[in-house]
Amino acid sequence: MTTYTALPISPTALKELRQLDDAGQPLRPFTAREDGVPIACVGSPLRCCLRAIEPGERVALVSYAPLRRWARETGAEPGAYDEAGPVFIHADECEGARGGAQGYPFARPGALRVIRRYNADGHIVGGRFFEVPADAETGFDRAFEEAFAEPEVALVHVRALEYGCFQFEVRRP
Repeated sequence: MTTYTALPISPTALKELRQLDDAGQPLRPFTAREDGVPIACVGSPLRCCLRAIEPGERVALVSYAPLRRWARETGAEPGAYDEAGPVFIHADECEGARGGAQGYPFARPGALRVIRRYNADGHIVGGRFFEVPADAETGFDRAFEEAFAEPEVALVHVRALEYGCFQFEVRRP
């Protein structure tokens, strides 16, 4: 079975997002608190380093358009499939995803996800509901094997079912 890599937001994109996000808004950093003020965020996923927010961290909620940024790299034309949504990032430069980390981020058993497939043009070519199983790594590996078994699938986005929030991306190996 192929091993897949969950990709965080790239360092280049993070640098840009810390200036203006993908909706053209400036960064509005705040310190994460356990009481959820100003925004419920301790424990929320950080897409810059693929881990949960810890109390006292300086973070920001930004608008991020992962497909748009991938399309810029590849020359794809996603058209109406382009979308932006809120994600948390560190307000200041961070170390990124921890090297050598095993498994997939934000893989709490029972969490509901959507595995959305895109072709080389950036168009949605399928997707599926996914409930994270107790053995999350094997479950995600099987879901990605299924997705990439379709030759037209170029990349996959994993999103939270409840709000559609982007979790992470996996590209064709």
